[in-house]
Order: sequence, then C-alpha cells, then structure tokens
Amino acid sequence: MDEDQHDESGIVSVPILQVLPGDSPRLKGEDKVHVLRLAAIESPLPPILVDRRTMRVIDGIHRLMAASLKGQKTIDVQFFDGSREDAFLKAVEANVEHGLPLTQADRTAAALRILKSHPTMSDRAIAKSTGLGARAVAELRRSSDSVPHSNFRVGRDGKVRPLNGAKGRLRVAELIRENPEASLRQVARTAGVSPATALDVRRRLERGEEPVPSQGGTVSTETETPTRDHLPVPPPPVLGPPSTATLEKLMRDPSLRQSELGRRLLRMFKENVLGAKDMTDICASVPSHCIELIIQLSRHNSQIWEDFAQELNRRAQIVNPE
Repeated sequence: MDEDQHDESGIVSVPILQVLPGDSPRLKGEDKVHVLRLAAIESPLPPILVDRRTMRVIDGIHRLMAASLKGQKTIDVQFFDGSREDAFLKAVEANVEHGLPLTQADRTAAALRILKSHPTMSDRAIAKSTGLGARAVAELRRSSDSVPHSNFRVGRDGKVRPLNGAKGRLRVAELIRENPEASLRQVARTAGVSPATALDVRRRLERGEEPVPSQGGTVSTETETPTRDHLPVPPPPVLGPPSTATLEKLMRDPSLRQSELGRRLLRMFKENVLGAKDMTDICASVPSHCIELIIQLSRHNSQIWEDFAQELNRRAQIVNPE
C-alpha cells in the first residue's frame, strides 16, 4: 500500500477486488436485504476488518458487498494479524457486538467451532464471545467428543485456572482453618482459585464434608469438550455441464487470454471439456491394478474443482451482490 493510503488510526483504503470473502459464522451466508439497506446509506460506513495475511474479510462482508453494489472501487480496511482460528473468533465477537445479529444456530455452531479451536477457553469466555449462556456452552462441551482435552481453562480475565482443583481446594481449606475471618476473595487469591470455589469449600467445611468432592477431585463448572470440524459452506450454484460453446466463448475473452494465469485456466478447461468426449474409452483402457488409485485421484481432482467453484461463487457475491 502507498503511504498516503494510511491514516493515523490504521485505516487503509484498498481496491475492493483485492479483498476476498472470509470464513463467516453465518450458516446461511449473507443477507442480501441487509446489503441493499447498507447500500442505500449515503454516509460512509465503518471500515471492514480484514486478515492482513490472506486479505479475507473477518468482519464487514455486508459492507463490502454494499460498496461493490454502489460502484465503489476502494474500501476502508483495518487489518487483523493472527491465526485463522483467532480470525474466526474475532469474526464471531464482532458480529455479536454490532451489525446484523447472528441467529441462535449461527452462535451455537460458532461456539462448537471455538471449543475445538480454543479448548482452553472457559465456558464463560466463549459465552461472552458468542452471545450464548455459559450453561449452554458447558452443555455443548459435555455433549461433544471432538474437542482436545486440556487440564486448565483461561477465563475472561486472562487468568489460567487448573481443571483439577483438588490442590487448590485443599489450600483453601487450610487457609480457612488458619484464619476463619479472612475474606473469601483474599483466600481465593492466595490459593489461586476462584471466589466461587472458595465459597463452595467453606460451605462444605461448615457441613462437615471434605473440601474436595469424592468423584475424583475435578471440580469446575468448566468441563471438557469439542466441536464440529467445520461450518457448513453454502453450496455453489447449480450449473449445467460445460459445453464446447461455453469453452469457445471463454477462449475468445481477451481478459483471460492476456494473462498467464488466465491462459493456464483456459488450458485446464480445454483438456477437461475435450477430454470428456473420450471418457468412456479412457475408462475402459485403465489397467485393473490402477483402478483404485485412479478413483482416488479422480475424486481428489473433483474436490479441487468443487472448492474452486465455491470460491468463485463467494467472489461473485461480492462483485455482483444482486
């Protein structure tokens, strides 16, 4: 970026076509009605948040589509530096804080995904990020079986707390016996546990019970759990089979022919379209000992083209939101 494209707040003006769709927490994709609403606003919209490394939108895809619809060539951007997992967490937090609200299904799916990518985050921290209740997050954690296990939790205050609180509880009991008049906050701070844990230990002692529950000593409202591997991706538009006429039309397009990557794409399509005519004969000619390997490779290539089509579909929604 040129120096004159920056301002003191870190906002950068970049060409719209350089910005790519991101990993949205919205299961059903973008809301076109909301895009039209934003496009009708005459005053400048807030800058969008973009992953600096990938140039993918973290927060603001509706604003990006609205800017494109209005014919803008550039858009104001603030950059985010971090991992893909942290970028998704930031996207969820941003959508919960402002803009078009996430649905209950969006927030639940996001919480599951965050549980998997950030298994040490406490239930309350994830609840705050997703707009769910802490109990709902805890239930998701208990009901899932794919989240990596961790022996500690990181709370909203950034403090690390062990899941197995047996030692901390024993220390609380010791401090309470030594100084029954000490405040629970002071005891909790000294023992390295939460005030709620300290209160629970004091009540157990008052009832004549052991400070550590007999189930094995793991005492925490934060229990271990997981998430879905990924969020559903909106399917690409259903298209008919590629035809020779379609290929010939693309072959004549100068914007493709005049770039190396464009010519490479045309060659790939040409091999696929023309080769499809001989597919029956080619299939019959495959040696029996190669069939399984070619099946695997064919499916892999098919997935590559499917991913390519989905990426183009997302890009099309930005270039032409209508």
